Amino acid sequence: MLDDQYGNRLSTGSAEARDAYAAGLDRFLAALPGADADLDRAVAADPGLAHGHLARARLAQMTGRAAVLRESLDALAALDRRSLTEGERGAIDALLPVLAGKGAAAIPGIRAHLANHPRDALVAQSCMSVFGLIGFSGQPGREAEQLAYTSWLAPHYGDDWWFLSMHAFAQMECGQLAPAAETIARSVAQRPDSANGAHVKAHLHYETGETAAGLAYLDAWRADYDRSGQLHCHVSWHVALWALETGDAGRMWAVLDADIRPAAAWGPAINVLTDTAALLARAEMAGVAVPRERWAEVSAYAQEKFPRPGIAFADAHAALAHAMAGDGAALARIVAEASGPAGAMVRALAEGFGALAAGRWAEAAAHLAEAMVDHARIGGSRAQRDLIEHAMVAALLRDGRAGEARRLLAMRRPVTLQRCLVAGLEA
Repeated sequence: MLDDQYGNRLSTGSAEARDAYAAGLDRFLAALPGADADLDRAVAADPGLAHGHLARARLAQMTGRAAVLRESLDALAALDRRSLTEGERGAIDALLPVLAGKGAAAIPGIRAHLANHPRDALVAQSCMSVFGLIGFSGQPGREAEQLAYTSWLAPHYGDDWWFLSMHAFAQMECGQLAPAAETIARSVAQRPDSANGAHVKAHLHYETGETAAGLAYLDAWRADYDRSGQLHCHVSWHVALWALETGDAGRMWAVLDADIRPAAAWGPAINVLTDTAALLARAEMAGVAVPRERWAEVSAYAQEKFPRPGIAFADAHAALAHAMAGDGAALARIVAEASGPAGAMVRALAEGFGALAAGRWAEAAAHLAEAMVDHARIGGSRAQRDLIEHAMVAALLRDGRAGEARRLLAMRRPVTLQRCLVAGLEA
């Protein structure tokens, strides 16, 4: 038997399989291209490599490759569990519910597995970041829970570059900007090519209001990031958003058309939908004319990729796209069918976006105010959910309540007040 790079015992005697799995896990944790090819080699070298099939299935799930996911699940089901280590059996039991789309139910099992195998990074990853199982749990206080989770694991990972990037994100989302800056600096110093590290560093620049520095850093970093990378669409969103903030609408449109919108981007469907919708909305609120056909494209994409409500973050952005495209039937479906722990939040946002699109400013503000109580429950980062803050500001401004709009930002997002690009809000 051999160990992976985190010291987890693998029931394989094939160094080729182990090395390919380790390379694939490394690329997966860094969100770099090539992880799929590495993991394919790993299971080809040893079809009994449980973690190879698990990682292959998890990557396929995150990137929307249903056939590979089914193939990997079949391979896991065919394994002789008696030949596996206790850690491998535990990892399978922990991740199978996740791979079956039962994320919320999987969290207790993941915690139980990590209590005995805290350095099983493949399992630990499932609850990391704002798009992980905790981030999308829909529960109150999920940002604090995320930080508690990474803090619990921190003693076991030391100075590991991947873990530091995830811990920094959790610190940042809880407002611990100074500790987050130190943590992410340690991460990117070790792995400057990690897309996860670069992404978290970009968020730090956003949260500290360093628009020029953030744009310069991410622009330079993105030049060497292949567009097939899992985060390419999303880091491009950061670049386009900063271009908008600096007044360069032409650059914003160019990045959107090349790397973000449905017709151009490669990436997880949830990123393509949410990043395109959010960028169009923030551009429109800033006074940039957005043609209706732009919204129609996003609305159609949302109905294709997310035909039934169920993922709060996607549903909220789909509702925005439907409202702005004028598709009342699609919007009404989300209002009627939104469910889960954050279902009420999604309904409030959907109705608020619908009223905003129709110019019913007071009604929009009233619905959006319901979501302001705890919109972290829909998932996503603070930077992404500034869309909601800005939508509320726009509704208040259009309703003649400028003083209230400024107080809102001053109390809730003071760092964004100076750069809040909502037409009519004076700096």
